[in-house]
Amino acid sequence: MLLEDQRFLHEDLERLEQGISDRVLEDPRQIRDRLNRDHQISGFLNRIQQQSKRLLEIYNDTEGLRTKEIQSISTADPFDQFYKQLNEIKDFHRRYPNEPVENLERAYKRKAPGEGESTTAEIDHMFTGEEAYGRFLDLTRLHEDYLNLPGVQSRRVTYLQYLTIFDHFTPPHCPIKRPEKTTDQYFNYVGNLAEYLEGFLRRTRPLEDLDKTFASFDKEFEKAWEAKEIPGWGAEVQAVGPSAPVTEGTGEGIWCPDCEKEFKNENVYKNHLSGKKHIKAAEARKANAPSANGATNGEVDARSAAKPSASSTAKNLKERAIAEREWRIRKYASTMETVRSDTRVNVERRQGMTERERQQELDALFAESTEPSLRPSGAADDDSDSSGDEKIYNPLKLPLAWDGKPIPYWLYKLHGLGVEFPCEICGNFVYMGRRAFDKHFNEARHIYGLKCLGITNTTLFREITVIEDALKLWDKIARDKKKEKTGGENVVQMEDAEGNVMPEKVYYDLQKQGLL
Repeated sequence: MLLEDQRFLHEDLERLEQGISDRVLEDPRQIRDRLNRDHQISGFLNRIQQQSKRLLEIYNDTEGLRTKEIQSISTADPFDQFYKQLNEIKDFHRRYPNEPVENLERAYKRKAPGEGESTTAEIDHMFTGEEAYGRFLDLTRLHEDYLNLPGVQSRRVTYLQYLTIFDHFTPPHCPIKRPEKTTDQYFNYVGNLAEYLEGFLRRTRPLEDLDKTFASFDKEFEKAWEAKEIPGWGAEVQAVGPSAPVTEGTGEGIWCPDCEKEFKNENVYKNHLSGKKHIKAAEARKANAPSANGATNGEVDARSAAKPSASSTAKNLKERAIAEREWRIRKYASTMETVRSDTRVNVERRQGMTERERQQELDALFAESTEPSLRPSGAADDDSDSSGDEKIYNPLKLPLAWDGKPIPYWLYKLHGLGVEFPCEICGNFVYMGRRAFDKHFNEARHIYGLKCLGITNTTLFREITVIEDALKLWDKIARDKKKEKTGGENVVQMEDAEGNVMPEKVYYDLQKQGLL
């Protein structure tokens, strides 16, 4: 009965659209309820795509079954067709007597806990306690893997530092050298890190078209790889020899490719060549370098020449895979910069707490997130009506806290939020409280105001808010620099009997003391 299936699919699509519209009208306060709603809408959208595909197959009618059914209904005896379909329905229920009937009217409606809705949502199993329903990152296991990588074991990188450098794969933030990146341990590490970040994005942004975003990342990587613009994966510079070392780093000194260190003095560079550290690094670099046996004698046969090419091809493929994962990690981290900064702040805050306080905070988070779902529907409606009619009483115009209510008056007085601090450099902007005033000296608005006045060194102008005072101080600094420069050029040099050169004042002081 293709026509019945067609009607059922149309009804299902309409019910799905109604369920999505009902959930879009909701405005949950808790992040748990908001994520749960978004994941439900995402599931409905996926079901709409599946049902629409099935419906399109019925309309295409590649096998002609729908046309035959329409012809049989329109040309044959309607009563015969009716009883024939009735007998098929009875035969189906005779074979499957306990088959449940799907009620589309209630399938996509929001259910209260008393109506059979489970208090534990699907979102509860998606996140760890450290992630707090997608507010923070949980990279503790990956941090342990990072500490066990070759090249990092000698460095003590804290978890807070790791949150800052986990997407940096080039020196000086990353001490891992390029040959060490081709190991299986590093390959598994970057793969797990990229997989976690991608999964975190899919869990926290279920309604975004992430596949399209990830495809754009892949296209950008292809272009950058072809142009050899991937940081840390460019063309390797081979050393010519000890007599002609490669100059890298700042470009001013002598670069040792084995130790990856720059030397300002040529004598120091020559002396370090006989050191144990340099010899060990040179042997390790030589072991990791591709072999070229027989090339100097000119007797390379086809079999021995094919092996290095195959090994180099495999090495290039592995380097490409590792570079692609590093590229993805950078892109994922750039899209989650807010979550990353919030995670650092949360880690700093939790480091000053005891284990009991952390557990209490975790319990409060779960209790707060599950409390609205445990209320009956009638009570929830009454609370929503009363909260809608209630107006917040705030005669003192106190700032609002995270819950939308005014902060306590004692906290308002403690932080001095009633004290105004105007700043003429910021365009007469008024900052409420000493904390906000001290913080604004490093913000873009104040720095831009100083640059408009022609002041480039902004670190010396803290606590200065008047334009006239800032200009006077800048003029004084300029005069002092000019005076110091001219004074240094006009210093009279004196020379004693032994040939020691010194300023005139020092010479006369030593002469008066009888030291010359």
